[in-house]
Amino acid sequence: MSAHPLILAGLDGDRTWRIEDYVARGGYAALKRIIAEKIPGEQIIAELKTSVLRGRGGAGFPTGLKWSFMPRSFPGDKYLCCNSDEGEPGTFKDRDILRYNPHSVIEGMIIAGYAMGAARGYNYIHGEIFEIYERFEAALAEARAANLLGQNILGSDFSFELFAHHGYGAYICGEETALLESIEGKKGQPRFKPPFPASYGLYGKPTTINNTETFASVPFILNLGGQGFLDLGKPNNGGTKIFSISGHVNRPGNYEVRMGTPFAELLEMAGGMRGGRRLKAVIPGGSSSPVLPADVIMDCTLDYDSISKAGSMLGSGAVIVMDESTCMVKALERLSYFYFEESCGQCTPCREGTGWLYRVVHRIEHGQGRPDDLDLLNSVTGNIMGRTICALGDAASMPVQSFIKHFGSEFEYHIEHRKCLVPPEVQYEGSNIYVSPSC
Repeated sequence: MSAHPLILAGLDGDRTWRIEDYVARGGYAALKRIIAEKIPGEQIIAELKTSVLRGRGGAGFPTGLKWSFMPRSFPGDKYLCCNSDEGEPGTFKDRDILRYNPHSVIEGMIIAGYAMGAARGYNYIHGEIFEIYERFEAALAEARAANLLGQNILGSDFSFELFAHHGYGAYICGEETALLESIEGKKGQPRFKPPFPASYGLYGKPTTINNTETFASVPFILNLGGQGFLDLGKPNNGGTKIFSISGHVNRPGNYEVRMGTPFAELLEMAGGMRGGRRLKAVIPGGSSSPVLPADVIMDCTLDYDSISKAGSMLGSGAVIVMDESTCMVKALERLSYFYFEESCGQCTPCREGTGWLYRVVHRIEHGQGRPDDLDLLNSVTGNIMGRTICALGDAASMPVQSFIKHFGSEFEYHIEHRKCLVPPEVQYEGSNIYVSPSC
């Protein structure tokens, strides 16, 4: 097995979120060493580049490279933001990091502030997990009391303050510039880019934004060394990754494995297929990533390059497993409704197009499909993708295109016979594909 927990290691105790427990697991050792040895920020960024830590929020952009974009010599305020606005169907890893290991995120952000010369940070936490927001606030209070956060940390001349910011459940605020708008007290809508946050971010100042898991990985990279972290994964895909596996498996949950682990191994860790049914399809990176049929995903390893070559995206690592009882039209209907509801409405192609996609898929599912509906769906998605300010339009379109590409015969059957290829009683037995035990 390729299980190799770092962030999730030692989290089987009763109070793993308390600072005493985190320190007992080696927590804050990296920060203390950095301050004691006065390690230059450039050296820390170099270690991150060596580690090939790629952003764990979905885009997979190299973290060390992103940190190097922050202008260290900028004379005014600079900011860090942690994107904990985890709202996409199938995703539930970041909330568990904040629930059980919040100090790993705090330490990672303090180190990031030190490396980039930023004195203030914000953790934007999804609005529907308020108890986790409260837990993170309690962890911040512990760090301040231990002089690990705030003014003159550990007696040094380095100061860094960190705040939790509670969102209100809008999926669009997971887009980095919409997140910034929300922190500033404005409506959470994406900004035009350029300018990019590294030059014009929060309050118009240079800002670096990373995902929860990304920041939580930083202390472990500095303890292991950049090369040590890279060696846990594979070239261009360093370290370990937390995968949130849900759907028709026996043991849904979060699994931290080495990058490059075969999908078949992850499925085995999750107890295999529920009820002994056959695997039909997998969405490998959260609901916005293209679906892959069983014969394709079973040949894949879990890393950015392998999943991309197969025609999908690793994304946030939210693995949604569907067995043979799944009606793919019904599954797509649910996904299309989500993106229709969550569109912020700023861009016409997304505002109008997502509603159009949902209504067409809805009528196919309910026995009112038309012979040209599949061509219409492909046409609409083609007129959404690449024509919006942010990626939500693409996120709504890619599932539609991939469902039709790989399971077009089911859609054709619905249209021709005005009913589902999968009998209703079978669908009911394997109904809910979004099993998120940590929610």
